[in-house]
Amino acid sequence: MAKNKLQRYEDIKYLDNVIEMDEHNFTEPGEVRGRWSLYFGNDNPIVLELACGKGEYTRELAKRNPGRNYIGIDRKGDRIWKGAVDSLENELDNVRFLRIHIDHITSYFAPSEVDEIWITFPDPQMKKERKRLTSPMFIDRYRQIMKPGGIIHLKTDSHVLYEYTSEIIRELNLEIIRVIPDIYRLDRLPDDLDIRTYYEESHLKSGKTIRYISFAV
Repeated sequence: MAKNKLQRYEDIKYLDNVIEMDEHNFTEPGEVRGRWSLYFGNDNPIVLELACGKGEYTRELAKRNPGRNYIGIDRKGDRIWKGAVDSLENELDNVRFLRIHIDHITSYFAPSEVDEIWITFPDPQMKKERKRLTSPMFIDRYRQIMKPGGIIHLKTDSHVLYEYTSEIIRELNLEIIRVIPDIYRLDRLPDDLDIRTYYEESHLKSGKTIRYISFAV
């Protein structure tokens, strides 16, 4: 592992806006589960970004919506480091990062504690459908922590994941909020879909289509 990467893993242990959990020997989830309003110091709605990487979406959403609290979740500490440091430098008090495996998300959020979830450019898991972040297994976990009618947003360059998610939504009889097969064919992008991450810029340069679907659980 590169020296800079190792240093970042060490640095995030001391960043005030990062909670780092080791699922094999972790700090008690009860320290945050059901207590996020205390951690933020307010009762504002909580929005998650799953597999957030460097937290580009998390940070931009937080800048645009200061009345909402945002938590970027990823298991890679070196990725989180960038987002966490940038958030501190820009005094984004409504941003936190949580370093965990998403599989264990119900251990860190209480029922009805989360209002909204963004899933931006996740790994489409071409060989393992069950591991897709919009699989029935994961949607069931999201339901356990979200308020009734909470909205999940998927933004992806993967046609396979987009079609798969559409099918799962139908199978589970969930309410579709919005479907956009190609967001850049619109004359004007809807609010918050104009945010571009490093990966999205790369996909666009490669000529890939960016798709979006949102639904309520």
